[in-house]
Amino acid sequence: MLLVTGGAGFIGSNVVAALNDAGRADVVVCDMLGDDGKWRNLAKRQLADIVPPAELPAWLSGRKLDAILHLGAISETTATDGDLVIETNFRLSMRLVDWCTANATPFIYASSASTYGDGALGFRDDPSVDALKKLRPMNLYGWSKHLFDLAVAERAARGDKLPPQWAGLKFFNVFGPNEYHKGTMMSVLARRFDDIKAGRPVQLFKSHRDGIADGDQRRDFIYVDDVVRVMMWLLATPSVSGIFNVGTGKARSFRDLMLAAYGALGQAPNIQYVDMPEQIRGSYQYFTQSEVDRLRRAGYNGGFTALEDAVGAYVKGFLDRADRFR
Repeated sequence: MLLVTGGAGFIGSNVVAALNDAGRADVVVCDMLGDDGKWRNLAKRQLADIVPPAELPAWLSGRKLDAILHLGAISETTATDGDLVIETNFRLSMRLVDWCTANATPFIYASSASTYGDGALGFRDDPSVDALKKLRPMNLYGWSKHLFDLAVAERAARGDKLPPQWAGLKFFNVFGPNEYHKGTMMSVLARRFDDIKAGRPVQLFKSHRDGIADGDQRRDFIYVDDVVRVMMWLLATPSVSGIFNVGTGKARSFRDLMLAAYGALGQAPNIQYVDMPEQIRGSYQYFTQSEVDRLRRAGYNGGFTALEDAVGAYVKGFLDRADRFR
């Protein structure tokens, strides 16, 4: 039996789909479905149980699991309730890694590229305690993820007991099916698709930095299927542990992203550039790009989908269909 926390969410539901496709029906989801239609992410899936987070400690008592895939979190980068975020993102993670240690259960969890802060120190997934201590996340969400990375890395450095396999995955800009419940936290492609389809202009931010063109702010966009492949590989490779970047290693612009969507629909681009709000200009990231050498050295050779191919798959397979759910 496998437990996927956050299994009704974006990445989690795609992991559940992959597990089902691999023949695993003994999948338990821990999540809150709420009233925003998130249940649709699981409507096509076969599950053994759905456990509310408040009931998880009692549910785990006396259980034996093949692995825990911990993707549940408050992931809004604009979150402001520090107590709630720390309880959800840090303290629950600590309880789960302790349970997996005590019960010799593999533990794979979601970290985030937001732990790198403004990127001034680069995006190298150096797992050493000294390197991690230098990072300065720019928001509460990133800080909560960073705290847990650091706590696990310190245990590893001391030689303390840990799960037989543990892996923290620093996801970069993930996009793909089943993100529709995320509201303003959806990828810009999902948010702007209906405008593209309807022929309305798509608005992107102007650049407020010399030498960077409007719309040329760059991110490491990674298709969710690539993220899932990394996680499935880790499940099949229990000898690999550590903290790893999960991105393509190639930054592309927001303009590239939109042009790929127009191309997938066979439409002429219609992009407008608008001023970036004053309140975010000082902290806006103009560039993120993962270094994926550690993941490759660990043995992963699954590759990553080119942006145009990933956008085409998303547009034609999901966004441009009546049923947009995987």
